[in-house]
Amino acid sequence: MGLKPENKIDPTFNMSSMTDMIFLLLVFFMLTSNFVTPAGLPISVPTNKKTKTEKPKETVKVTVSLRRGDKYYVNKKAVPFEYVEDELSGLLPEKDGLIILTVAEGVPVQNLVNIASLASKLKAKVSITPSK
Repeated sequence: MGLKPENKIDPTFNMSSMTDMIFLLLVFFMLTSNFVTPAGLPISVPTNKKTKTEKPKETVKVTVSLRRGDKYYVNKKAVPFEYVEDELSGLLPEKDGLIILTVAEGVPVQNLVNIASLASKLKAKVSITPSK
Protein backbone atom coordinates (compact mmCIF):
# COMPACT_ATOMS: atom_id res chain seq x y z
CA MET A 1 0.00 0.00 0.00
CA GLY A 2 1.92 2.97 -1.21
CA LEU A 3 0.48 6.07 0.35
CA LYS A 4 2.16 9.26 -0.71
CA PRO A 5 1.34 12.70 0.60
CA GLU A 6 -0.63 14.75 -1.89
CA ASN A 7 0.67 18.13 -0.64
CA LYS A 8 4.36 18.54 -1.22
CA ILE A 9 6.16 21.26 0.69
CA ASP A 10 8.26 23.54 -1.52
CA PRO A 11 11.51 24.49 0.33
CA THR A 12 12.13 27.65 -1.74
CA PHE A 13 11.06 31.09 -0.53
CA ASN A 14 9.66 33.71 -2.90
CA MET A 15 11.30 37.13 -2.28
CA SER A 16 9.35 39.10 -4.89
CA SER A 17 6.74 40.42 -2.46
CA MET A 18 9.41 41.57 -0.01
CA THR A 19 11.43 43.36 -2.71
CA ASP A 20 8.25 45.12 -3.83
CA MET A 21 7.66 46.38 -0.30
CA ILE A 22 11.27 47.60 0.05
CA PHE A 23 11.03 49.38 -3.31
CA LEU A 24 7.79 51.10 -2.29
CA LEU A 25 9.31 52.22 1.02
CA LEU A 26 12.38 53.54 -0.78
CA VAL A 27 10.26 55.56 -3.21
CA PHE A 28 8.12 56.89 -0.36
CA PHE A 29 11.11 58.12 1.66
CA MET A 30 12.81 59.60 -1.39
CA LEU A 31 9.70 61.59 -2.28
CA THR A 32 8.91 62.80 1.24
CA SER A 33 12.49 63.79 2.05
CA ASN A 34 12.33 66.53 -0.62
CA PHE A 35 9.38 68.17 1.13
CA VAL A 36 11.19 68.63 4.45
CA THR A 37 13.21 71.84 4.62
CA PRO A 38 15.64 72.30 7.49
CA ALA A 39 15.11 75.40 9.59
CA GLY A 40 18.07 77.22 11.02
CA LEU A 41 20.09 80.37 11.08
CA PRO A 42 21.72 81.54 7.87
CA ILE A 43 25.47 81.28 8.37
CA SER A 44 27.98 82.16 5.69
CA VAL A 45 30.48 79.42 5.03
CA PRO A 46 33.87 80.45 3.66
CA THR A 47 34.58 79.43 0.10
CA ASN A 48 37.79 78.93 -1.80
CA LYS A 49 36.60 80.52 -5.05
CA LYS A 50 38.18 83.83 -5.97
CA THR A 51 37.29 85.83 -9.03
CA LYS A 52 39.88 88.18 -10.48
CA THR A 53 37.44 90.34 -12.41
CA GLU A 54 35.38 91.54 -9.45
CA LYS A 55 36.59 94.16 -7.03
CA PRO A 56 36.46 92.99 -3.46
CA LYS A 57 33.64 94.62 -1.56
CA GLU A 58 34.48 96.63 1.49
CA THR A 59 32.79 94.86 4.34
CA VAL A 60 32.65 96.31 7.79
CA LYS A 61 33.78 93.72 10.32
CA VAL A 62 32.59 93.88 13.90
CA THR A 63 33.82 91.42 16.51
CA VAL A 64 31.32 90.30 19.15
CA SER A 65 32.80 88.21 21.95
CA LEU A 66 30.64 86.07 24.19
CA ARG A 67 32.08 85.17 27.59
CA ARG A 68 30.80 83.21 30.56
CA GLY A 69 28.43 84.99 32.88
CA ASP A 70 26.40 86.62 30.07
CA LYS A 71 29.20 89.07 29.20
CA TYR A 72 29.11 90.62 25.74
CA TYR A 73 31.97 92.54 24.15
CA VAL A 74 31.59 94.54 20.92
CA ASN A 75 35.03 95.32 19.46
CA LYS A 76 36.59 94.58 22.90
CA LYS A 77 34.21 97.00 24.63
CA ALA A 78 31.96 95.56 27.35
CA VAL A 79 28.31 96.12 26.44
CA PRO A 80 25.18 94.83 28.24
CA PHE A 81 22.96 92.68 26.05
CA GLU A 82 20.19 95.30 26.04
CA TYR A 83 22.52 97.73 24.20
CA VAL A 84 24.25 95.27 21.83
CA GLU A 85 21.71 95.90 19.06
CA ASP A 86 22.16 99.68 19.33
CA GLU A 87 25.94 99.31 19.29
CA LEU A 88 25.87 96.99 16.25
CA SER A 89 23.43 99.17 14.31
CA GLY A 90 25.76 102.14 14.86
CA LEU A 91 28.82 100.23 13.63
CA LEU A 92 27.33 98.26 10.71
CA PRO A 93 26.09 99.74 7.43
CA GLU A 94 22.72 98.82 5.91
CA LYS A 95 24.26 95.94 3.94
CA ASP A 96 27.58 94.11 3.57
CA GLY A 97 28.29 93.96 7.28
CA LEU A 98 30.06 91.02 8.91
CA ILE A 99 29.75 90.05 12.55
CA ILE A 100 32.53 87.80 13.80
CA LEU A 101 31.28 85.87 16.82
CA THR A 102 33.97 84.71 19.22
CA VAL A 103 32.41 82.30 21.67
CA ALA A 104 34.11 81.07 24.83
CA GLU A 105 33.70 77.52 26.05
CA GLY A 106 30.76 77.05 28.39
CA VAL A 107 28.66 79.92 26.99
CA PRO A 108 24.99 78.91 26.58
CA VAL A 109 23.91 78.39 23.00
CA GLN A 110 20.97 80.74 23.57
CA ASN A 111 23.41 83.67 23.80
CA LEU A 112 24.85 82.76 20.41
CA VAL A 113 21.35 82.46 18.95
CA ASN A 114 20.41 85.88 20.36
CA ILE A 115 23.36 87.56 18.65
CA ALA A 116 22.75 85.66 15.41
CA SER A 117 19.11 86.78 15.39
CA LEU A 118 20.24 90.38 15.94
CA ALA A 119 22.59 89.98 12.99
CA SER A 120 19.82 88.69 10.75
CA LYS A 121 17.64 91.61 11.84
CA LEU A 122 20.46 94.00 10.86
CA LYS A 123 21.00 92.07 7.57
CA ALA A 124 24.60 91.26 8.44
CA LYS A 125 26.50 88.06 7.79
CA VAL A 126 27.73 85.93 10.68
CA SER A 127 31.02 84.11 11.10
CA ILE A 128 31.55 81.97 14.21
CA THR A 129 35.04 81.42 15.65
CA PRO A 130 36.16 79.72 18.84
CA SER A 131 37.80 81.82 21.53
CA LYS A 132 41.55 81.69 21.96
